[in-house]
Amino acid sequence: MTICAWISIPLPSMVPFTLQTFGVCLTAALLGPRTGLWSLLGYILLGAAGAPVFAGFRGGMGVLLGPTGGYVAGFLFTALTTGLASERWGDRIGRMAVAMALGVALCYAFGTAWFMAVYARRGGSIGLAAALGMCVVPYLVPDGLKILLAAVLAKRLRPAVRRGWRE
Repeated sequence: MTICAWISIPLPSMVPFTLQTFGVCLTAALLGPRTGLWSLLGYILLGAAGAPVFAGFRGGMGVLLGPTGGYVAGFLFTALTTGLASERWGDRIGRMAVAMALGVALCYAFGTAWFMAVYARRGGSIGLAAALGMCVVPYLVPDGLKILLAAVLAKRLRPAVRRGWRE
């Protein structure tokens, strides 16, 4: 997750383009809902403690309480949804991609609501359409590609991960 966060392209909006959604989706599909959720929670707690694990080599509570913090917290919803759905629906690439898309959609919803609340708290006001235009729309195609890549890799890596846990 940290490496995926560090691969970052700053954009004019406050939300950078990173590989974090790829990392969350792959982690959840490989580790399942429980272990995936705990691993993401550990990642977030490391960042909250100040370790520079978030985008832009940043860490600390300021990141989590800032405008993009809701997307980081939303990773927990992504991990749980993706892990549960991919575990129940099997390891077909299409099904895993749908599970990941549902998880990312929950992350978008939580993160955008958080973004709007922080924006308003800082003295501004932003409508839903404007927030979606800044924080979601530019990421739909890249996140779709990351989801497809994560689903393909999860399909290929799941047998090795499961075999490794039994040994």
